[in-house]
Amino acid sequence: MIVNRRVASEQPDEPDELEQHLAERLNAPLDWPEGGGITVSHVARIAAAASCDTAYSQAANGHLIDLFAALPLPGTTEGKSFWERIRDVGGSAAWNIHPANMSGPFFDRIHDGNEGGIASRLLSFLAELGPSQRIAVAEVIGSALDNATFGVSGGYGGELWLRDAEMSAWRVALASRREFETSQDRERFFEAWRRA
Repeated sequence: MIVNRRVASEQPDEPDELEQHLAERLNAPLDWPEGGGITVSHVARIAAAASCDTAYSQAANGHLIDLFAALPLPGTTEGKSFWERIRDVGGSAAWNIHPANMSGPFFDRIHDGNEGGIASRLLSFLAELGPSQRIAVAEVIGSALDNATFGVSGGYGGELWLRDAEMSAWRVALASRREFETSQDRERFFEAWRRA
């Protein structure tokens, strides 16, 4: 379902798409409960805000965790060899994502609300890689992917992993910028585009 955000130009008594959907699915009038403190309209606004901001960032972070979970685990024999190879071919950029430099429970912090931590480290890692390093890192990652599970391996599989990780990290970074955006910033945005 596509969520339509209410913009300042809409009339306050005009139900939006999500409000209509909730009213139809719940079989509840838009002003339900009458005289109550919260209405279907309020619920729709809360749901829209949550799904567009927090949930999206959490989903992208969850996807980043899944991508890292596809790689050999630190502390295992296979993982030790894998992360040494990543460090060797990725140079100093690799320290952004190397387990020895991520202080243990780094992924646990995502569950505690550190939404941008992994994303910013991953974007720094990718930005610092030179073209030949990126190819070499893709080869190392691809060699660790299970072809039977993913249907790809080698440099191509590794490049898919890198592209997916890059876009997921970018989505987290983009969603987290909303934390610093005020309602006045949002209104300035709409006003500028109305006048364009």
